[in-house]
Amino acid sequence: MNTTAPSPPRGRLHLLLLLLVFAAPLGLAFGLYYGSSWRPATRSNHGTLIEPVRPLTDAGVLAGKWSLVVIGTGSGGCDAGCRETLIYARQTWLSLGKVANRAQRVLLSSTECCDEDYLRREHQGLVRLRAATPETLALLQAFPSPQARTIFIVDPLGNLMMRYDAQADPKGLRDDLKKLLDLSHIG
Repeated sequence: MNTTAPSPPRGRLHLLLLLLVFAAPLGLAFGLYYGSSWRPATRSNHGTLIEPVRPLTDAGVLAGKWSLVVIGTGSGGCDAGCRETLIYARQTWLSLGKVANRAQRVLLSSTECCDEDYLRREHQGLVRLRAATPETLALLQAFPSPQARTIFIVDPLGNLMMRYDAQADPKGLRDDLKKLLDLSHIG
């Protein structure tokens, strides 16, 4: 007669081992992120975050969609820098493809700015806001003093959150905007 000693239950051991293999990295990541001051050195965004985010009062037309805002300055026509920035915003918006309907292009300007014929001809669908009323003037003043060729991103809740240099690679703005649209369930 051959008798063997009963072996310990292997099912529980395997379950504990599997749990440890899958839960340990998660626990380590959680501990590093929340339990230490270490943060990754690089960021994935290409634009400059505006910190803290600025809620725009009376955002009106800027609320509801992601907005690429160009600040128009000058008197009379749109100068070369203004036109290049508007083209940069238009091309970025067009490159969004099927999600472009969740974003809009906005030109916020003083009352003297920009050639209306040029805007109608070259930038169909551009939302135009002139600082002619106290509300739109306050909105214009809520933006940081614009540097030449700057595009701002306003989220669908009316918060000013990022700025981009329109002389930089447009792929960065497109990538950031696509990421925001993919991750966001608003707008």
